Parts: sequence; structure tokens; C-alpha cells
Amino acid sequence: MAVRTFAAIDVGSYELSMKIFEFSKRIGMRQIDHIRKVVDLGTDTYANHVLSIERVDELCQGLKEFSAVMKSYRVEDYKAYGTSAIRETKNTAILLEQIKQRTGIEVEVLNNSEQRFLDYKSIALQGEQFDRYIGKGTAILDIGGGSIQISVFDKDTLSSTQNMKIGILRIQDRLNTIGAGMKDYLRLVEELCQPQFNTYKKLYLKDVEIENIIIVDDYISSVLNKKDEFFPKNTVGIEDVKRCMELASTKSRQEVCRALGVPEGELPLLYISLILLNKIMEITGATNVWAPGVSLSDGIAYEYGQNNGLINVSHDFDADIRACALNISKRYSGSRKRSETIEKIALKIFDSIKGIYGLSQRDRLLLQISAILHDCGKYISMANLAVCSYNIIRNTEIIGISHKERIIIANVVKYNQMVFDYFEDFNESNDIEALDHMKIAKLTAILRLANGLDRSHRMKFKNIKVEHKIDTLLLIIESDEDISLEKGLFKNRADFFEEVYNLTPVIKQKKTGGA
Repeated sequence: MAVRTFAAIDVGSYELSMKIFEFSKRIGMRQIDHIRKVVDLGTDTYANHVLSIERVDELCQGLKEFSAVMKSYRVEDYKAYGTSAIRETKNTAILLEQIKQRTGIEVEVLNNSEQRFLDYKSIALQGEQFDRYIGKGTAILDIGGGSIQISVFDKDTLSSTQNMKIGILRIQDRLNTIGAGMKDYLRLVEELCQPQFNTYKKLYLKDVEIENIIIVDDYISSVLNKKDEFFPKNTVGIEDVKRCMELASTKSRQEVCRALGVPEGELPLLYISLILLNKIMEITGATNVWAPGVSLSDGIAYEYGQNNGLINVSHDFDADIRACALNISKRYSGSRKRSETIEKIALKIFDSIKGIYGLSQRDRLLLQISAILHDCGKYISMANLAVCSYNIIRNTEIIGISHKERIIIANVVKYNQMVFDYFEDFNESNDIEALDHMKIAKLTAILRLANGLDRSHRMKFKNIKVEHKIDTLLLIIESDEDISLEKGLFKNRADFFEEVYNLTPVIKQKKTGGA
């Protein structure tokens, strides 16, 4: 039986973490080791936006040790990801190159939405328990060193996700700056965070009932998953959270550390995490907390197994990304019916040509999101729809979508309405390479064609069939209505499609004889 060994490395804000996994057909995915090393990168980054020489030395030494462990396990493949402490440095590219030269380990940097999506995937590893929780009103609270992420589920659907830069290391740095003691933490953390929490509640918790919090973090989860006398299980109520907070604020550090089984140096970060959790429970009305005890490394391994066909994945993560886009569209008063029409037409065109023109399943998802968000800019200005849509998408986080993918989507939506800029005149050539620019052109051509077929915004078609001929794309439209407007304005949309794909789109109307 073939067994593949894989290492998942998380270069976090406060520690380096590596988990070693085995994948096989019989057992699926199994963790066989977990190594952790405290390296406080976040304090340097959040205060100065650079890592000191001493911190870089610690980081590289830790990764060298990880490399030796990987060799001892004969690890066949690995993924190493840096999060906000690496992402927010001024010299990220230089830092990553130095790490590679000194350790042999290539670290990639996750943007926030990619990082939180991997954390979310780590929870999905829990199977039935995960499905049971998200079937109700549930929020995932992901507490990191630099920020927190709150993702709300309503009846299996991801209804919103929002990031706030109030991570525990960032808060601790501010508290240390003013010389605060732990007895002052509750009052000061609430004063620091309450304005953002109030805004979040106003914008994202209308008509939402939340019963449960799923927490992903390094400190509360560690305490709850010890399952000792203080917390006999990893599911607790709000009264247990308050009891733990009272213990941390009224007893000596030594007493608290003994009771909770945590190192004394981690106690302030645990207390800040508890305060944040308590405030989130108060503003959401949640009464229960589940700590699955997973980490980013679990999500890294899960995605590796998923991408390489090593595990069976039952949850539809693409549907979560699409649901997030739908909620962004709703926030900006997008037309749900028209977006569905354009999405349906665009995907039929895409599916008819994808096998020939180098389009992937991921490109199909980017096209879907582009169709859903094609008119979000009208919320700001109908006259400047294209530019406003572009700015909204470029600056709005979509969970599971990378920064580069968000730029691609923003440009597809922009060029759906505006004259296309060729690569030589493209303003974002620093972020987008020639191949990505070609992807923008391909997806734009499809979206323009789909948009042109519903030019009147009246959704006249009962059905549409797309047939790819040798040099023609035949669009067979079932409709008993007058489509002379669509036919008359179609050429402007079809010309760019023909330029990109060397296919001439042709409309053929098929009458159904209906009323």
C-alpha cells in the first residue's frame, strides 16, 4: 500500500509550527507528528514593519530544524506558508529569498482570505460535527496575531466574512506601549475593539441569529482540548468563558497557569483571546463555543490531499466562495435575477470551449464571480459603473480568492463595459503577468458576450444552447419575444470574442410557439 508523507509548515506570528502527515487509500489523512517553536515575529512586524536580524536568525534556525525533521521522516513533499507577520513586512521578497538561501525551504505568503480559507478547510476535516454546526446559525471566529476573521453561516451557507485588524499580538503591543497590567486588560481591550465591533454588528448581523461559535486559535483551543477538570470537553457555554476570564483577571499568574495548564509567557495572549471571544459572543448572542483544535497546518494538508486526489472531499468549497460573492452583490444592491441569467449564459459558453482554449475549472469559478458582481458599482454611480465595480471588487475580500485572482475578476468586470487595454497599456502589469492578462481577455470576452445576449435586461430567453463549430460559436436561443435589440447590438460584443478566440459568434433564434 502506497503511503505519501507530507509536511505542512505554518510560519505564524508567534510561533513556527510543522505537522507531519501520512496519506494512504486505507486511512486517508493521518497526523504523525507536530513540532512547535516559539519565534515572536509579530511583535517586530506590527511595530516596525521589518524583522530584526535576531528574529530572522531565529526564524531560519527554526526552519533548519524543521528541515532535519522532514529528512528523518523521509518527507516527500511539503508546503510552507507565511501569514501576516511575513505579509506585512516592508521587505517581504528579500526576506523570503534569504530564508530559501539559508534553509532550503521555500516559504509562500498567503493573503488574508487564502489563510482564513485554509483555516476553514481545517475545520471541515471534522466531518459530521462540522456539518451539524454550520447547518445552524454559526460563526467561525479565527483569532490570529495580526487580525481576527468572523465568518457567519446561515443554513449551510456562508453569508458573510469580515476581517478586523485587532489580532492578539497587535493588541498586546498597544497595551505594552502604555504599560498596562493584566488587571487593566478587560477595560482597555474593550475600549480598543468596541468601535469596530459596533460597526460589524450594524453592517453584518442584521436579521442573523447565531447560536454557536467555532473558534480557531492557538490559545483558547489549546486549553479546551486538554479536556481536564477545568474544561472536561472542547464544547463550552458562555458562562464557562466568563469563568475563565474571571480566573485570569483575579488570580495570580502562577495560579492561573496551573489551573489552565498554560506556560506563563502565553497567559496574556490567552486572556486577550478570551476577551475577544467574550465580546463576539455578546454582540452575536451566541451561547456555545466549539474548539475543534485544528490549525492552519491541518488546512494546508487538507488542501494538499484534495488537490492531489489523496482524500475524498464531500464539502463544496467553491459553493462557499460563490455564496460570499452573492452576499457582496446583495450588499451593493446587485440584480440577483440578471446576474443569474448572465452567469448561466457565460458558463454555457465557457463549457463549450474550455477544453480547447486552455481554460481551467478555477477559471470557471472566476467567471462565475465576475458575472455575479458585474453590476455592483451601480450602487455608487450608474454613470461610472465599470470603474466603481472595479474599485469595489479590488478592495473587497472574497474568502478563498487570492489577491491576484481578485485583480483578475475586477478587470474582467471593468472591461465588460470599457474598451480593453492590451498588455502594453495595462496599468497593473506589476501585479499581473502576460499569462494572467490573457486570462482577463478570455474571461472578459465570454462575459461581454453573455451580457450582450441580455442587453435589454428583460431576460427574454427560455433557454440557450451553445454549439462550438470549427470557426463559429452558434448560440441557439429559445424565445418567442422580439430579440432585434440583442441582435442589433450583438456585433459590438461579438467582435472582441472573435479577436480573442478566433471564433465568430452567431445568434440563431428558435421559436417555441409559447404565449
